Order: sequence, then C-alpha cells, then structure tokens
Amino acid sequence: MPKQKTKRAARKRFTLTGRGKVRRARAFKSHILTKKHPKRKRRLRQTTTLSSADQRRIKRLLDA
Repeated sequence: MPKQKTKRAARKRFTLTGRGKVRRARAFKSHILTKKHPKRKRRLRQTTTLSSADQRRIKRLLDA
C-alpha cells in the first residue's frame, strides 16, 4: 500500500506546536482594515491554537 500524502492546503494553513497542539492564523485580517482599531489588528496578527473539537480532524490531514 502506498504512503498517504499530507493535504497540502492544510499544511500551508496549520502548524504543530512542540506539545502537539495545532496553531492557526486568525481570520478577518485580509481587507477592510480601516474600520478596525489598531488594537484589534495587532491581536489579529498573532496566531492562536485550534479548538479541541477541530484538532483531531486537522491532525489527520497533517499527519496523513
């Protein structure tokens, strides 16, 4: 049986931390930035961890 390939779309969007959690970028940072205050835009630059409900699904795509 051939090796299973990683889903490239998932690999570009998510990274694994050292403890095995999944990191993701925040949404709503691509356009219409004039009406968002600077503090909000600063927070959107930072990454966050994926919710525990989605972690197993995304890990399967990454480790495939």
